[in-house]
Amino acid sequence: MALTPVTEALRQILSDAAPSGEELVPLEQADGRVLAAPLAARRDQPPADMSAMDGYAVRQSSLARLPATLAVVDVAAAGHAASRPVGEVEAIRIFTGAPLPENADTIVIQENCSRSGDRITITEPQPAGRHIRRKGLDFSAGRTLLPAGRVLGPHDISLAAAMGHGAVSCRTRPRVAILSTGDELVRAGEPAGPSQIVASNAYGVAALVRRAGADAIDLGIARDTEQALADAIDRARQARADVLITLGGASVGDHDLVGPALKTAGAEMDFWKIAMRPGKPLMSARLAGMRVLGLPGNPVSSLVCTRIFVLPLIAALAGADPSIYSRRHNAVLGRALPENDQREDYLRAKLSPGESVPVATPFASQDSSMLATLAEANILVIRPPYAPAASAGSSCEFIYLDISASAPLL
Repeated sequence: MALTPVTEALRQILSDAAPSGEELVPLEQADGRVLAAPLAARRDQPPADMSAMDGYAVRQSSLARLPATLAVVDVAAAGHAASRPVGEVEAIRIFTGAPLPENADTIVIQENCSRSGDRITITEPQPAGRHIRRKGLDFSAGRTLLPAGRVLGPHDISLAAAMGHGAVSCRTRPRVAILSTGDELVRAGEPAGPSQIVASNAYGVAALVRRAGADAIDLGIARDTEQALADAIDRARQARADVLITLGGASVGDHDLVGPALKTAGAEMDFWKIAMRPGKPLMSARLAGMRVLGLPGNPVSSLVCTRIFVLPLIAALAGADPSIYSRRHNAVLGRALPENDQREDYLRAKLSPGESVPVATPFASQDSSMLATLAEANILVIRPPYAPAASAGSSCEFIYLDISASAPLL
């Protein structure tokens, strides 16, 4: 069976992936959500001409001859407008954020005048319009400021609030069911015998899924029987999962029953096995309206495949741009690498500063069972199929493991 190239596998996984709905989300719950429709301002900001400084609101004509002595006739503060216009040879005490009084066209900051009782004296020229924030300086009512598909962050949420919105229409969060498979697995914290291992993959996959903006549904551990797998697949359907991720059992051994169980359930296979290391035994299928990704059982393989394939799928299903997870960056190698075979390599590596470009140093051991090196790594160095041997200092491409570095708006 020919191995599916990584780019083709991703294309098939993303094929027809689209958001399924939208919902109104309060701003306090909108961080990381994807905006379903363009958001326009409901008001001007600021809503009126306002003072940008503490000082005195005056008429420029009152400063035609200096020194000028003006009578202080009122006070304006943020949220409290002056009760009267400012007249000739008059001033109104004003504070930052207060509406500009009628007839005033200049703010004299308090450091540029002297006050005695209810009078101020100004000795230096003051430019007209100084220290005034004009109505609509930031934005005007009706202006679209946040586009559809925007992954909302703290600054976007503050902007939406200032625009007059208490809730925004967002794409519904994709629902991702996660199923660990294997007789050898126990959950974290449970006693493990000498032939058992902890089902660690599901915890990391679920964390990545949540960070990417989806709801993670834990289906637990399915034992290596067709009935156990059939029951788990049925639970994923009952949970209305958009995506079912299986961990382990995706190869072709006697105990690898995920593929047969999916076929029995009526799934249509997209592909099985990809030209990638780690992650060769990746499986993609469709089961009615649910997408299925069968990830390898080795911990590093499953987490790297989640980074490469699952996160772009979640972005597409949430209405965001899936390419945010595929952005490649340039570096130079910190160690020599041998020539590559037919599979595209994703090497755990450490990124450090260099003289002009950063240095990417892959770990010496890339065994797909070694989680400690994955936890220490901060990037994946990508080597194309059949890449020739590369010396230290030669150029390379990498992606960030931390999805917030890959997609800064998340």
